[in-house]
Amino acid sequence: MSATAVHSLWTTAADPISKIDAPKIEYGQLSPTLIVLGAALVGVLIEAFVPRKSRYYAQVFTAVVALCAAFAAVVALAADGYGTTKAHVAAMGAIAVDGPSLFLQGTIVLAGLVGLFTFAERRLDPQAHGNRVDSFAAQAASVPGSDSEKAAVKAGFTTTEVFPLLLFAIAGMLVFPSANDLLTLFVALEVLSLPLYLLCALARRKRLMSQEAAVKYFLLGAFASAFTLFGIALLYGYAGSVSYGRIAQVVDGTVTNVDPALADTMGNDALLLIGSAMIVMGLLFKVGAVPFHMWTPDVYQGAPTPVTGFMAAATKVAAFGALLRLLYVVLPGLRWDWRPVMWAVAVVTMLGGAIVAITQTDIKRLLAYSSIAHAGFILAGVIATSKDGVSSVLFYLAGYSFVTIGAFAVVTLVRDAGGEATHLSKWAGLGRRSPLVAAVFAVFLLAFAGIPLTSGFAGKFAVFKAAADGGAAPLVVVGVISSAIAAFFYIRVIVLMFFSEPKAEGPTVAVPSPLTMAAIGMGVAVTLVLGVAPQYFLDLASQAGVFVR
Repeated sequence: MSATAVHSLWTTAADPISKIDAPKIEYGQLSPTLIVLGAALVGVLIEAFVPRKSRYYAQVFTAVVALCAAFAAVVALAADGYGTTKAHVAAMGAIAVDGPSLFLQGTIVLAGLVGLFTFAERRLDPQAHGNRVDSFAAQAASVPGSDSEKAAVKAGFTTTEVFPLLLFAIAGMLVFPSANDLLTLFVALEVLSLPLYLLCALARRKRLMSQEAAVKYFLLGAFASAFTLFGIALLYGYAGSVSYGRIAQVVDGTVTNVDPALADTMGNDALLLIGSAMIVMGLLFKVGAVPFHMWTPDVYQGAPTPVTGFMAAATKVAAFGALLRLLYVVLPGLRWDWRPVMWAVAVVTMLGGAIVAITQTDIKRLLAYSSIAHAGFILAGVIATSKDGVSSVLFYLAGYSFVTIGAFAVVTLVRDAGGEATHLSKWAGLGRRSPLVAAVFAVFLLAFAGIPLTSGFAGKFAVFKAAADGGAAPLVVVGVISSAIAAFFYIRVIVLMFFSEPKAEGPTVAVPSPLTMAAIGMGVAVTLVLGVAPQYFLDLASQAGVFVR
């Protein structure tokens, strides 16, 4: 072949490249996520360039400012009508800006801010060698019990990397419920999971248990991610697209222009059913619903308690947001196929979480099983497949997340010589020793149990009402029964705290800095406000309950 022929090949091939359109990105509408991501990158730079003594203050300041700014951005977008009238799909079809995504983003950012306060707490442990210590390992890379670990503690090192990791996780969580195509969903899943795997391994006390928890979470999480990705591949084969809107059209049969290369596999129902089942499986793993819940108690028990509180709250919010969008936007045409499966999962989750929790002797494991039962209650709202179903789930998630972080923040306060005293027997008589802490914890437990005048009651009532209206009355009966079972072990802890004799060598209650006080105070405030006057927030959630298609 002559040089001119090759040359002409090059020129003809190079000709159409000038016609590629520049991507159109609406930076303003993506600002909450971009602010948090930017701050996370700034946090990485702080680790590199700021001297060790002042890193903690720089990191906490950066993170707090970023999360407040991100919340302000969410509120500004909502006030500007992006939750209702201007709802649309931004970033070339990758991100949906609508009511549910803004509501959940606001919830996640606030939960992240409250979680950040518990991360930054430095007064609970006694000072080591004159340095204040937090809940995280002095030097994560040193082997537990080794000389390098002792040297790191003596030098007063702290793992300030937890703050950028937290911000990266929050950024992934902000994208997760608003993703409008399957690839964005998967990237967001990884961005929110990987920092959490790391954070779980960083406990200062009981480091081996913490690392074990992280490995379990990582292995099971990697499996779940693999299932999700396989499901995405199958759905792409089914619909010839990863975009939610396009897949929904193919499911409904309203699709018009078909690529001839894909015509053979398109509309093959086996691909659709197996693919969507795999993706839903990955999301149910993140939520902690019953067949996929085995990681929850071990990880919640082993991870540093501030991380557990943040994970339990924010991951649930993000994963339920993604699950709602997937079932309501992509697969509404498959409703008869996925509802019976979700029924089964919800029933097993509610009963399983509540019954196994009765046997637990560790407070963090008890809260873990209780969070599994709550996942079942929220699934009842998902099954409702109505606008009320969406708004009730949104409301429940908002109330639940603050109660959870508050409850785990209280757990950090009850300490003995070995760090946190998480065994239930240690909590006996806590109400006599420090009535205020016990009373606050009792408020959180009553909210978990769904007693009237707490956010838990308003949330459960909304979810169960939506489910009953959606024709899932038997599910509501099961829900009420498992709520009664769950109330037993919450109230048992309250009885243990107030009506048992305190032991002589029992734990002490550490006096926290204003940071943890703020986290617990916000939890109590949200619990009581959403319980006593929920109407405004229910209206807010119902305005936010419509997905953009």
